[in-house]
Amino acid sequence: TTPPRSDAERDNRRMKVKTHKKNQGSVRLLKVSMVWAVLLILMAVFVVVAVAIGSAGYSFTSIVQTLYRAVTGQGLTEEESTILVVVLSLRLPRVLLALMVGAALSAAGALLQAVMRNPLADPGTIGVSAGAGTAAITVLLIFPNLTLSLPLFAFGGAALACVLIYALAWKGGVDPVRIILSGVAINSVLGGYNSLLQLMNSDNLSGVLAFMNGSLSGMSWVHVRTAVIYTAVGLLLALLCIRHANALQLGDEMAKNLGIRVNASRICLSAVSAFLAAATVSVVGMIGFVGLVVPHIARMLVGSDYKVMLPTSILLGAVTLLFADTIGRTIVPGMEIPVGVVMAVSGGPFFLYMLRKRGKFNGS
Repeated sequence: TTPPRSDAERDNRRMKVKTHKKNQGSVRLLKVSMVWAVLLILMAVFVVVAVAIGSAGYSFTSIVQTLYRAVTGQGLTEEESTILVVVLSLRLPRVLLALMVGAALSAAGALLQAVMRNPLADPGTIGVSAGAGTAAITVLLIFPNLTLSLPLFAFGGAALACVLIYALAWKGGVDPVRIILSGVAINSVLGGYNSLLQLMNSDNLSGVLAFMNGSLSGMSWVHVRTAVIYTAVGLLLALLCIRHANALQLGDEMAKNLGIRVNASRICLSAVSAFLAAATVSVVGMIGFVGLVVPHIARMLVGSDYKVMLPTSILLGAVTLLFADTIGRTIVPGMEIPVGVVMAVSGGPFFLYMLRKRGKFNGS
């Protein structure tokens, strides 16, 4: 028989375990810090590039010099005045909106994937974005005088879609599979309604087509001021949901053992996701695949703990959408490809890849 261990041996073993866990935590913290640092550096680089390039390209030196002369009150040449207008009135608002929209969509997708416990969930695939888009298209085509209240109508549409999805999925509780199936059905119905509405108003589709394709073209500081309020509130609410998101992805029974009210948490997280999706749809239109692709990449980089995965998704989403928008407006000279089209072209193949390799995207 094995002799019993002494107290000293047990203490030594416990000390080794604590040391090992501490070392693991330090390594993980270093890894997360490096990922965030790289993302912030990429964000800064892409901001500079996006502001500098376009149909009229300017060097970084000339932009900085022009801004310095404008701030210090020095006289500007005609060329410098043009640079100032292009950078401050056209490109900078667009860059800021790309960052905010990417962050919001990524956070919305990450929360929905926790709610559904499904790696293929995002606002576009389960009908939340369709609800916001339907309300927005209805306002644009039928009630154009209410355009200033578009964010409120978009959120109402997203909220109504969520209510319908949960009402159809409710059967003594909320099951993630039933939520997804209900969301797909709602998405199809609303898509048909949108198509019918466009056919009935085919002579007034110029703005709606840009909205359906998700475009940042023509964005101004008015759009930035609108988006920053909704995005800031939505992201703050998303960060407050981290504990519940972590619990939900462990399964219903484990979440209940941790003191989480599962059904209430699902509804709350879905509402926050709907709010974020509506905030983006109301400003730039329908942009897909950001909420689907970005959280998966974030899981591969930092793991599935929402304490680090959600902030990583927010940063990565901002970088991704800014990069996609810059590619869309510069890849074809004299022509601008909407960012929604760029994300669909690049996100579609990734979606198919995930379907084939689904087991490798569980965050482990």
